[in-house]
Amino acid sequence: MPYSEPQLDDATREQLLTLAKESIEYGLLHHTPASITLGDYATPLQQPGACFVTLQKKGILRGCIGSLEACRPLLVDITENAFAAAFQDPRFPPLQAAELDTLEIHISLLTPAKEFPVTDEADLLQQLNIGVDGLILQDGRHRATFLPSVWESLPTPEQFLSRLKLKAGLPVDYWSDSITFERYQAIVIK
Repeated sequence: MPYSEPQLDDATREQLLTLAKESIEYGLLHHTPASITLGDYATPLQQPGACFVTLQKKGILRGCIGSLEACRPLLVDITENAFAAAFQDPRFPPLQAAELDTLEIHISLLTPAKEFPVTDEADLLQQLNIGVDGLILQDGRHRATFLPSVWESLPTPEQFLSRLKLKAGLPVDYWSDSITFERYQAIVIK
């Protein structure tokens, strides 16, 4: 299905944040994501969509899980990823009920990733849109992504790319003829 960017007024943004929080609350009690009735929501939100749900406590990452491709309704993607960010991010222990009140929830709605052909690393660094582009790096079994929001902590293209290589399990000076990139943008709801 072709991507169509949902129109998000303030009420819809709040509704999506509430949905993510309710899925986490449900998960605390039932150890599964909340189920939803799609018909209770606006039609554009029922369409396939890809998102990442990022959890922070006092500005520090507490969990982040998402989907790079739109393969299920956006609302389902949000509930599933909110649950996974809270309880299944391997970098963190499962969220505890006492943490819920201090939790900040951010939802990044992703545009479809597009192939990002570059000739070499210098070309890539020059073409990156600082603060705008999310980037997917892949070379064989090595794959990683950074959301556009990562630019806040890694503000130069060199820092952004070096840390992305490390995240993918590659050395910072790595480059090969088989490395590929895709880029995407995101609408952030917080």
